[in-house]
Amino acid sequence: MKESSTPANVVDEEDADAPGAKKRNFGTFAILGAIALLIMVGVYMIQKPGQQNAQSGAVASVQVSAAPGAKAPAVGDVAPGFTSTTLDGKRVSLAEFKGKPVWLAFGATWCAPCRVEAPDIQAAYEKNKANGTTILAVYLSESPTAVRDYTSRVGLTYTHIPDPQTTIAGEYQVSGIPVHYFIGRDGVVKKVHVGILSPAQIQENLALIQQ
Repeated sequence: MKESSTPANVVDEEDADAPGAKKRNFGTFAILGAIALLIMVGVYMIQKPGQQNAQSGAVASVQVSAAPGAKAPAVGDVAPGFTSTTLDGKRVSLAEFKGKPVWLAFGATWCAPCRVEAPDIQAAYEKNKANGTTILAVYLSESPTAVRDYTSRVGLTYTHIPDPQTTIAGEYQVSGIPVHYFIGRDGVVKKVHVGILSPAQIQENLALIQQ
């Protein structure tokens, strides 16, 4: 009997082109694609965009109406006073919190970095409200309706102040959000932080004004 000249482990071109072979190849590619997708999802879950922004201190640029003679307060300055209306329709003045630690946070509902840190601010509020710490969140160029929709959807219960005309932001010469002012019991700014705050930074800065 004449032996075949084709090695046993070599597939004939006709066999490679057979429908069954094509199906097997397609199945292999499908499996590899699924594995690649799972790897990408895993990387995303390990390093979410919000976490990356938090690490880099991402900031969204804004423009506000400049108040005459106003300058951005620095550490050691008395925090500029203001009176406005909260989301609940109550009149609120910074002066009424003299003697209490105040965390003044400027942001907006459309600001991605602000949305990233909002749950951490809420957690800090729940942890520190019993000791009299007040959190005032000011929303630049935002209507009460927009702020109410956002805060109720996210579940934020600290004090929210819409600033549709950027009046308060103008007093503080805000140029990027989020920006945070930690104000001591004496009404003096103890720390200014531009960008996202990590939970550890939040507690560190709150400790400065709770003394």
